[in-house]
Amino acid sequence: MAIHPQSTPHPFHPSPAAPVPLALWPVAQTSAQYQRAGRYHPDSARHPGKMLPALAARIVAEYSAPGELVCDPMCGIGTTIVEAGLLGRQAVGVELEAAWVDLARANLDRLVEPDRRRVAEVHQGDARRLPGILGDLAGRVDLIVTSPPYACDAGVIDRKAWVAGGRLCGTETLNYSADRANLGHARGTAYAEAMAGVYAACYAALRPGGLLVTVTKNMRRAGRCVDLAALTVSLARRADFAYLGHVVALHAAVRDSQLVARPSFWQLTQTRKARARGEPAHLSVHEDVLVFQAREVGR
Repeated sequence: MAIHPQSTPHPFHPSPAAPVPLALWPVAQTSAQYQRAGRYHPDSARHPGKMLPALAARIVAEYSAPGELVCDPMCGIGTTIVEAGLLGRQAVGVELEAAWVDLARANLDRLVEPDRRRVAEVHQGDARRLPGILGDLAGRVDLIVTSPPYACDAGVIDRKAWVAGGRLCGTETLNYSADRANLGHARGTAYAEAMAGVYAACYAALRPGGLLVTVTKNMRRAGRCVDLAALTVSLARRADFAYLGHVVALHAAVRDSQLVARPSFWQLTQTRKARARGEPAHLSVHEDVLVFQAREVGR
């Protein structure tokens, strides 16, 4: 893969302890299904944790320039890589599960023109070994964009099976893979340690001054909120990243100054059950986009 000359590094934040800028992005003015319909391969619906195409495109547009190299070390169906390719970036994705690798490549073939497709690729591998997978691209990546597992059960809802008395989500769709070694199955300390390894690998893959952007969501487990955003900031700082900014990515549409939520059947059901138990639960209508920078000195 050819590499374009590196752009001027982004300005370094003066202090990791200082407050960071906060922004609000309305990236769900149209539904997720509408954003993918007629574009992404129909089998993309089988993945339980897809990034919104509009969100991936906004991140790539905001934090990289045309010709720069964008990487997603846990790329799933390849949304980040596809949107980066469509925006004129070079793009490389890494995905552990072979089925999702094939689907990501199918989405690239389907959406990215041949002249851009040659600088967009997907490899199978473990994100914790990112520099080795990238080979001579390691240390030259301008922007890493990824949405890590949310440290909670994720699956594709099978409403018909649930109504008939079966499982709400098919076991084959839970946590991205039936393989327990997949990070989608990790919880608690095991999750934190695994993700610490991922962020350390991201640091090694970036050029000095390169950016890491993560998309996370605070979830509830056993009636308690899992503050995944705070954990991600802590783990990224542990890998020596500087925390530059926080974006609230709205998954509700803005209509006449009102938020119009688009909850799934699962979200509605779980929220109603939690409130019936007296828990102060509410519908989640945003994701946290966290922006970090690899230090330019002391690497």
